[in-house]
Amino acid sequence: MRFIFLLVLLVISSGFVFTDAFADIFGEPALKVKDLVVEKYVSNLCCMITTMTFVEDDILFLQKSDGMVRLIRDGVLQDKPVLDVSVDSVGEKGMLGITSVDSSVYLYFTEAEKDGGESLGNRIYKFEWDGNSLLNPVLLKKLPSNVSHNGGAMTVGLDDQVYAVIGDTLHYGLLQNKPIEWLKGDDINFKDNGVILQLETEKPYFAMGIRNSFGLAIDPVTGNLWATENGDDDFDEINLIPEKFNSGWIVIMGPATESELDSLPGYEDYIYDDPEFTWEAVVAPTGLDFAKFQETNAYDNSLFVGDCNTGNLYKFELNENRDGFEFTSSFLQDNIINKNESMDEIIIGTGFGCVTDIERGPDGFLYVVSLSENAIFRILPTASAANITDSKNGGGCLIATATFGSELSSQVQQLRELRDNSILQTESGMLFMNTFNDFYYSFSPDIADYERENTVFREMVKVAITPMISSLSILNYADMDSEYEVLGYGISLILLNIGMYVGIPASILFGIRKRS
Repeated sequence: MRFIFLLVLLVISSGFVFTDAFADIFGEPALKVKDLVVEKYVSNLCCMITTMTFVEDDILFLQKSDGMVRLIRDGVLQDKPVLDVSVDSVGEKGMLGITSVDSSVYLYFTEAEKDGGESLGNRIYKFEWDGNSLLNPVLLKKLPSNVSHNGGAMTVGLDDQVYAVIGDTLHYGLLQNKPIEWLKGDDINFKDNGVILQLETEKPYFAMGIRNSFGLAIDPVTGNLWATENGDDDFDEINLIPEKFNSGWIVIMGPATESELDSLPGYEDYIYDDPEFTWEAVVAPTGLDFAKFQETNAYDNSLFVGDCNTGNLYKFELNENRDGFEFTSSFLQDNIINKNESMDEIIIGTGFGCVTDIERGPDGFLYVVSLSENAIFRILPTASAANITDSKNGGGCLIATATFGSELSSQVQQLRELRDNSILQTESGMLFMNTFNDFYYSFSPDIADYERENTVFREMVKVAITPMISSLSILNYADMDSEYEVLGYGISLILLNIGMYVGIPASILFGIRKRS
């Protein structure tokens, strides 16, 4: 079991080094609270990951640059994509949004005739998920596209209504609060940009006047829709979005002044309201979602928000009516964080890189997608993390399981039986396992993940550990009833493996040099 990897470490330290490919495996973000922990759930993901969704317990996520939808099952990235479409991925175009209702999956992307070809526009399709593939596409929306401000975030209401947001696509008309007397040519026509849409309905725009958004979320208690919005040179926003909401762009970003309100031309009965929170200095807020951990209610009134500029993870506490935020710091009572003010009260985590999505899983944990870190992180209560670790400790060797493909493989079974029937039957064996446990599980999940994603590395590990596992078969014929016998056999096996992995190669190398 875990002690087998001690031998692997001896071999590695004697003759091998980790390449730069592993440099970021051990670098993880940090939280500023003790009752939650963050772990790197899946790493080394490809091709600019953007958004994700859960279909039952499976994760489907998007690779922005190559048009692929990928599947993570039981924490393992599957080899084959479940869908591959042609996209234009220049700038902010590409695979942009995904969400699901039961077995129906909604996909928002910038379609092209071929990968890298000219854009056909942003499209929203509905697919059916059969457990392994996305099938039977139905085109729901044809939307404009541009190099920037394509939006793409989607979310699902408590009534299973799907919402999607598109930015202004750098075109300004009535839906961007441009006065009608300033409009020229076909600018007076609606272009379905800068709006929030309700899919599969004939209802009018749910909201308008949106510059660009990378995040939508539904309050699981009230059903209210919330969104992040990116400003221009200042004033990023978090907005509560009621039906027929006007976010104010291009006239207003951040809290409105009286002159800005007077300049707002208005469009039908869409009503403007100030943001619930504003950053004066841009941080590029992106994904957001509400916490609902099953193990603790300490975060039931919390909204978690990521950004792309600083790598921060923010936590906002909702007021009693869940239609705004409550702050302890007096300077935040105006719902604005000015450039010279501290963000300590709202920052719960750091080091997440460019966050592109936050989703609450069926397990109640929060999953954070980081485009810059090529990873999906998982935030969970500390007690849950301990239970998961204990479960792992009672199971098979993570690295051997990844190497040989199954916990039922003969190699893993041999290690498990040796651990349970021999090593753990003595106090010295239990002491060794307990001491080594924290060290081993601090890195073995990441190495096992990398094995599953990289077949060459997996074969290298297999070649390295197979002789060690074979040598352990000796213990099947040994009586280890005493502390001294366990210690003696353990030291003997370590020396045997050092001889195989260090002594024999050294002798061969010495012989070659002597002949030459």
